[in-house]
Amino acid sequence: MTTRRRTRDRRGRGMRGPAILPRHPDTPERPTARQRFDAVVLGVVGEVDERWRDRLGLVEFAVEETPLLPDDWDADHVPLGSLVRGAGPRPSRIVLFRRPIEHRAESRSDLEALVLTVVVEQVADLLGIDAAEVDPRYGDLDDD
Repeated sequence: MTTRRRTRDRRGRGMRGPAILPRHPDTPERPTARQRFDAVVLGVVGEVDERWRDRLGLVEFAVEETPLLPDDWDADHVPLGSLVRGAGPRPSRIVLFRRPIEHRAESRSDLEALVLTVVVEQVADLLGIDAAEVDPRYGDLDDD
């Protein structure tokens, strides 16, 4: 009698455990959803900051999971980002909310376009200019 090596568990659902073992303990081999989102934000912010650095001055960009909404919130939508204007020595702060943005994006290209839209709109609000002026791709996103 020959013994067959089992490649699936007894219920046919496949092997248990990670498909890839990490090279370094406590570090996932593949980037997490949060790390992928942060990479998209860094790319967009880097491009916009490079173009507008002289007018932006000191601005902090941040990513939060979700916005803190008051209990009496009655708007039909959840904000995707916010701008907190700096005062005195405090810098202005642009915050993107990861979960609402990811919830609206169906693909990676949608995610990149939505992050670009939120960053451009917040920077335009901060500078007091039209969003299409901040990044020429902004007008193209509305046509899709």
